[in-house]
Amino acid sequence: MNSNDSSYLVLWQFRPRPGAERQFEETYGPRGAWARLFRTAEGFIRTELNRDLKDLDRYLTLDFWTSKEAYEAFRAKHVTEYAAIDRECEALTMEEKFLGEFSRVAG
Repeated sequence: MNSNDSSYLVLWQFRPRPGAERQFEETYGPRGAWARLFRTAEGFIRTELNRDLKDLDRYLTLDFWTSKEAYEAFRAKHVTEYAAIDRECEALTMEEKFLGEFSRVAG
């Protein structure tokens, strides 16, 4: 599956706690705990972690899925695991903000 197969994107903004940046990057990056859980789901494509060049304390995660339905099926099936990782990660962040769900515009 290539990146052109993605039609659904989930976007979050984070601010890691001072001193936790490296652990945050490992946990939220493409080989971290979240991506490992997502990879168990049908329809998951990839996770990207991006750091703001002007505000170095601000990060964005982009989770690419084949469809909203695939993402929702994953969330329904993995409620317990999702909540457990979320609880574990609370210590890493000062701010976590859901920015939205997006779909690819054909063009």
